[in-house]
Amino acid sequence: MIRATLLSSAIALLPLAAAAQSLEFPHSAIRAVEQVDPLASYRLPVGPWKDDRIEAISAEGEVTRQAWQIRTSGMTTLQILAPLRQQLRDMGFEILFECDADACGGFDFRYATDVLPEPQMHVDLGDYRFLSARRMGAEQPEYVSLVVSRSSLKCFVQVMRVGPEQKDTATAFSVSTKTPQPEAVAPPPGPDLMSTPVNTQLEAFGRAVLEDLEFSSGSSELGEGKFQSLDSLASYLLAHPEHSVVLVGHTDAVGGLEGNIALSQRRARSVVRRLVDEFGVSANRVKAQGVGYLAPLASNETAAGRTENRRVEVILTSTR
Repeated sequence: MIRATLLSSAIALLPLAAAAQSLEFPHSAIRAVEQVDPLASYRLPVGPWKDDRIEAISAEGEVTRQAWQIRTSGMTTLQILAPLRQQLRDMGFEILFECDADACGGFDFRYATDVLPEPQMHVDLGDYRFLSARRMGAEQPEYVSLVVSRSSLKCFVQVMRVGPEQKDTATAFSVSTKTPQPEAVAPPPGPDLMSTPVNTQLEAFGRAVLEDLEFSSGSSELGEGKFQSLDSLASYLLAHPEHSVVLVGHTDAVGGLEGNIALSQRRARSVVRRLVDEFGVSANRVKAQGVGYLAPLASNETAAGRTENRRVEVILTSTR
């Protein structure tokens, strides 16, 4: 069952033996979607992607999935996660595992983990955090996982709960939007993100859209000619030999998912080839991935939106 709302003051999530408590979000948060399965299973990650797998616990019970969106362009993923993590600890939950994008395993962890689809839940492959927690109960354990990410305009939080059936909302753990919004980190001055130089975006956000690249619908070949974003990226990589990146291809929604994922990866590879062959970037510093139409920037119902969604993004994967 899916129930979507624009505003919500409280949502039943976890049953308690004593007085009800609230997992509180910033006041600007809205619940985009909720799914409740009375009896289902969920593989709860308790370790990073390693050796082509994620260490996980098999949890069974009532499974609740929620996606929350927080309308702010300044908050970091850690600013969103930290108060939720502390609230879970205050409620008696044990943190089982926590990671950021790089430590989780980046692309592989994200796509091996149960995440609600766009546009309700968005995950930036270079800027997300994950947390799993457990609380022992009289009937059975309760498990909670959080996925936190952001776009240029919003923060996104997925809450998943597995445990006994919620029978009475009067004694349920509730999610509300009463907490004052944390102090936001001011965005960089000047033009919007899409017109900010690639090197500036990489330093500030760890990712950038190579917005001037051209791909026709259904084509994997990068257009001819020079592209300023690609030139800027190459200059940045040549000036910073200690850095490595992943090029992530995206498509519009014309056609099936599997075909679009393959197409998007071919597009990313064509950009990698251009960086290596024409600019002399070392091949071991640039990798290619594709996610098809799973992370749109605009509506696929218009020609302009589909054009915007056909893109390649660069994600900084090296750490200091």
